[in-house]
Amino acid sequence: MFDSYTLPSGVTLKNRLILAPMTNFLSEEDGRVSEKELTYYKRRSRGTGTVITACANVNTQGKGFDGEIGVDRDELIPGLKRLAEVIHQEGAKAILQIYHGGRMSPPHLLPDETPVSASAVPSEREGAATPREMSEEEVSQTVEDFKQATRRAIEAGFDGVELHGANTYLLQQFFSPHSNRRTDKWGGDVWQRMTFPLEVTEAVKQAVREYARTPFITGYRFSSEEPHTPGIALEDTMKLVSELTERGLDYLHISLRDFHQSSIRKEDDGSSVIRQIRDQIGDDLPLVGVGEIRTKEDAEKALETVPLLALGRELLIDPDWAVKVEKGQEDHIVTEMDMDAQEELVIPEPMWTNIMSVPGWIPRKV
Repeated sequence: MFDSYTLPSGVTLKNRLILAPMTNFLSEEDGRVSEKELTYYKRRSRGTGTVITACANVNTQGKGFDGEIGVDRDELIPGLKRLAEVIHQEGAKAILQIYHGGRMSPPHLLPDETPVSASAVPSEREGAATPREMSEEEVSQTVEDFKQATRRAIEAGFDGVELHGANTYLLQQFFSPHSNRRTDKWGGDVWQRMTFPLEVTEAVKQAVREYARTPFITGYRFSSEEPHTPGIALEDTMKLVSELTERGLDYLHISLRDFHQSSIRKEDDGSSVIRQIRDQIGDDLPLVGVGEIRTKEDAEKALETVPLLALGRELLIDPDWAVKVEKGQEDHIVTEMDMDAQEELVIPEPMWTNIMSVPGWIPRKV
């Protein structure tokens, strides 16, 4: 767990533990990094080898949350630089997660109050707005926006970027048969629906080649399946990850609720999704696992399947999880949220209220 790990680009992580990207609602209204955001990340960078930030929107049309980090304008670089520095001060590598919310972006955050997506198909959630289908010019411009976001991350001193192709956001929307009904070059069968995420990936790699002066990490996060029909099946994802292994990435990062979960579409298939993905990509590309890794034993078991682990809720509940394990103090790990410890845990408002409002997401002391 605490052995170093060298990624394909040549960047060496001091250990195998990663702070997972979690929405924190802490940035300023205009996308600038806030002081409370800096203290939140500083508290959780100690002990981990890598920190992946909350998602940062690459253009104004892609903002998906109140209090979201922006990486869509050069004027935001100074604040991003401070964020990277805070993470570095604790000995961790800093990765900026970049994304576009697509049809999941709330209308009140958008310039014309209309979300956009691959096609004019709303998501299957109550009250979802019907997005406007992006023009071919808008799609191409968004590819360029991802490239420029990567340039800004490089200039701000980050060690890498992670493309957020999971959790129903725009990259996934183009890959999904539910949200992509296009008949142009950006839509069609499973291979054609990959066009946008693969072109974004190549644009990001191009930015690294043009602007990075030292090795720079490029990762890609994905969701393995969608529950609705039509939707992404595991067979589709296997094709996507096979293509991504050819793109010179440093890692793939699967988004799962439980590390050991089986397919959500094939209830009779009890085999682990992450094991199937790992078998598909082999040793060509590191896979980051996540989901219900609460104890040292959980982590050791998971590391038998993947080389890198992301911790989310665990580092919200106990920011010293990694430090305690490394010091042999795993018996002192806190596994339930102390409702009286908000200030000590450095979970500022409105993040505290938002995470506590999700039923069952955070185990808490009664």
